[in-house]
Amino acid sequence: MFEYIKLEVRRTLRDITFVLFGIGMPVLMYLLFTNIGGDDGNSGEWKTVSMVGMAAYGALGAALSTGTGVAEDKSNGWLRQLRVTPMRPRDVVLGRALSGSVTVLPTIIAVLLSGVLVNGIALDAWQWAAVVLLLWLGSLPFTLLGIGNGYRLTAQTTGVVNVACNLGLAVIGGLWFPTSQFPDWLRTLGSYTPANRFGELGWSAAAGSAPGLATVAVLALWLLAFGSYAVISYRRAARTV
Repeated sequence: MFEYIKLEVRRTLRDITFVLFGIGMPVLMYLLFTNIGGDDGNSGEWKTVSMVGMAAYGALGAALSTGTGVAEDKSNGWLRQLRVTPMRPRDVVLGRALSGSVTVLPTIIAVLLSGVLVNGIALDAWQWAAVVLLLWLGSLPFTLLGIGNGYRLTAQTTGVVNVACNLGLAVIGGLWFPTSQFPDWLRTLGSYTPANRFGELGWSAAAGSAPGLATVAVLALWLLAFGSYAVISYRRAARTV
């Protein structure tokens, strides 16, 4: 499995589209969101909140993009090759999930670096480390969602669905704009989304506190749901490809 993970990581990081859009776009959006318009008394706080939100958004997109590669593998026969190896369905899904989780790190680090170098964000060393670690671990449910879409859908449809999931979850989850600005019903809905709780992992670390129990519980439930979806989708694809 270790060799399989290394192979998938190398393939992803060599993709110029992933580098430009998966890493460059969240950085650009963060800098635009925090440097256009006049400053106010809360500008420093907003720049930190937005930094974490955009790092989470970039990680979410990078995690989901794993599914596009899965769909392409399915169409070019790679899935058939995996079926003749000793790897079990859950091993294949887990290997893909772990490789996808590794590829979210460049996006997270790039956004955080832009916060330091351009916006002068200052956190304690342990807070930076906690933000990176929590966002990295918290991206796993989205990697599994992307993988499930990749095994279930065609390559073209997977790309469209993953983009829709990325934008929808990010906006409703408050990664672009604070949910405090939402109507009450939308704020309540957003609190149950995995993207909102994902962002909470980083926001709590940046504020110097531990994630709440409710945040961890909601993410764990989504992890279970998306993990089951990915395994079921793989087994279905293995029977038909």
